[in-house]
Amino acid sequence: MIRQIAPQFFTKDIPATLAYYKDKLGFECRGTWQDPPVYAIVARDQHAIHFRCAEPPTANPDKYADELIDAYLLIEDADVLYAEYAAKGVEFTRGPANMPWHSREFVVKDCDGRLLAFGANL
Repeated sequence: MIRQIAPQFFTKDIPATLAYYKDKLGFECRGTWQDPPVYAIVARDQHAIHFRCAEPPTANPDKYADELIDAYLLIEDADVLYAEYAAKGVEFTRGPANMPWHSREFVVKDCDGRLLAFGANL
């Protein structure tokens, strides 16, 4: 039985990524490994994201135009979380909108250029 799935993202700078996810997105660090850190785990509301220090894959130049999402996070209230993130200066590529698939979503561009979609069921 699968109880949880956690994405593993590559980053060149674990400390900067941890600071962004803590200060901007409200995640807490669950741990880092080695000094300087080469691996870290953050979590919010019992859900984790893992980070590994490595060169990211070659960027897709159409990623943002095509809105190629790196992760989709199912949330309870898109407007409340959007307001929290906007107050912290988070960069958005799309503001809250009702989607044809019966969710209200917005998209964040994180410190490493990943696109994170946050959506609440309508």
